[in-house]
Amino acid sequence: MTKVFILDANKQPLYPVRISHARLLLSQGKATVFQRYPFTIILKESLSCLKLEQLGFKIHPGIKINRN
Repeated sequence: MTKVFILDANKQPLYPVRISHARLLLSQGKATVFQRYPFTIILKESLSCLKLEQLGFKIHPGIKINRN
């Protein structure tokens, strides 16, 4: 599943969205293309009520790495 990067009106990064949601924002005129590679859209209006989700990742302690 491919995600699209999205920026708010103040050029702050937001949580990436699906292609279908980005296409909907573009067709409704709520966003424009900011950059083609990597594909990034920017919102036209600032979202003050937006609740940002914390991103994190886990590292599996039993992973094996080949170092050649």
